[in-house]
Amino acid sequence: METDFLLIRKMKKGDDSAFEIFVRRYYEDILRYCMYHCGDSGYAEDLTQETFVRFFAGLPRYRHIGKVLNYLYTIAGNLCRDYHKKTRDIPTDPADGLFLSEGAGFSSGDSFPSSGDSITDRLLIRQALEQLPDELFEVTDMYYFREMKVSEIASALHIGLPLAKYRLRHARQELKKLLTRKEDTKNDAD
Repeated sequence: METDFLLIRKMKKGDDSAFEIFVRRYYEDILRYCMYHCGDSGYAEDLTQETFVRFFAGLPRYRHIGKVLNYLYTIAGNLCRDYHKKTRDIPTDPADGLFLSEGAGFSSGDSFPSSGDSITDRLLIRQALEQLPDELFEVTDMYYFREMKVSEIASALHIGLPLAKYRLRHARQELKKLLTRKEDTKNDAD
C-alpha cells in the first residue's frame, strides 16, 4: 500500500491512477462524515465530491504535514457548516443534524443529554453548538465527531497544543452555559 506522501507526489505529477487510489482510500470516510453531519444522503454525496474537488484544486499548494485525512475532514467540516448555514431549518429527526451524546465523546459527568433523551434535548444541543464561535465549534467538531486527538487538532489548525486545549475546555464551558440556560427556559415553558 502506498503512503499518502507518495500518492500526493504522484498526483502532483498528474498520475491519474494515484488520484483514483486516493479517492478510493478516503471516499467512504468522508462520505460517512458528511452523512453524519448533514443527514441527507444526496447532500452528503455532493459534499463528499466537493471535498475532493477542493482538495485537488489546492493540491499544487498542499504541503504534506500530518495526516491527509485530517485535512480532508477540515474541508468537509467547512462544507458541512456552510450547508447548515444555508439551510438553517431545524431538523425534526435526530439523524438530520449534529447531536452530542455520551457515545459522541461526552462522559456522563458532563451532564449532556444522551441518545435516549427527547428530540427536544437534541435540538437544544444542536442550537447550542451553532451558537459557538467558529474556532470553538471547530475544535468541538474535531474532538467529538472526528475523534481527533488534541495534538492532531492543534496540528490541523496550525495552532499550539495549549491553545487547542484551551479552546476545547472553553467550548465545553460555553456549551454547558448555553445548555443550562436553554434547559431552564424549557423547564419554565413546561
